[in-house]
Amino acid sequence: MNEVVRAFHQLYYGSPETTWANTRWLGVRAQKCPLDLWSYQEILHEVRPDLIIETGTAEGGSGLFLASMCDLLGRGSVVTIDVLPNPSRPRHRRLTYLLGSSTDPAIVEQARRRAGRDGRVLVILDSDHSKEHVQAEMRAYADLVSVGSYLIVEDTNVNGHPVLPDFGPGPREAVEEFLEERPDFAVDADREKFLMTFNPMGYLRRHRLGRVEAGVR
Repeated sequence: MNEVVRAFHQLYYGSPETTWANTRWLGVRAQKCPLDLWSYQEILHEVRPDLIIETGTAEGGSGLFLASMCDLLGRGSVVTIDVLPNPSRPRHRRLTYLLGSSTDPAIVEQARRRAGRDGRVLVILDSDHSKEHVQAEMRAYADLVSVGSYLIVEDTNVNGHPVLPDFGPGPREAVEEFLEERPDFAVDADREKFLMTFNPMGYLRRHRLGRVEAGVR
């Protein structure tokens, strides 16, 4: 079974012009695996976040998808962050764009202030996929994630897991080190139930407060 899934994953990922790079939500390119988007809507229904923070906006399709899910739930909003401006990105009353690096302290502070106003927070990381950048993002945003909610790290499939074996250390390696630092997060393997996911080991659920937040030194 694992070899079949791996082979299909490599075939699917290796044909982006007809698969993930040609996936759209309401006409806007989202560049996602639809099975992950289905898992997202299940998570959103269960967690019912008041705020979703997304890093890596691209054309805005995933942000629009998340905002549409918030509409269906009747609650929540989305803040999405990218270094590149794009005036053609979709507009939605629940969707806010921030321009800048996701690890810029000024951008992180804006997200932190927004999270402080809203209740339950979910974070999705999908910008620069180098290990160092993903590590910096995880350290910047992990404490904003509510207990019971998720820190989702996308594209943990690169660097041979199982695609792009020559990519170099990336999101998967960042996740592995993060989990050693943060025992308050754990991989939720149930979110990989469809077998095909771009985020293997990337669905991290926060099950308790960290030591500092809990007042433990």
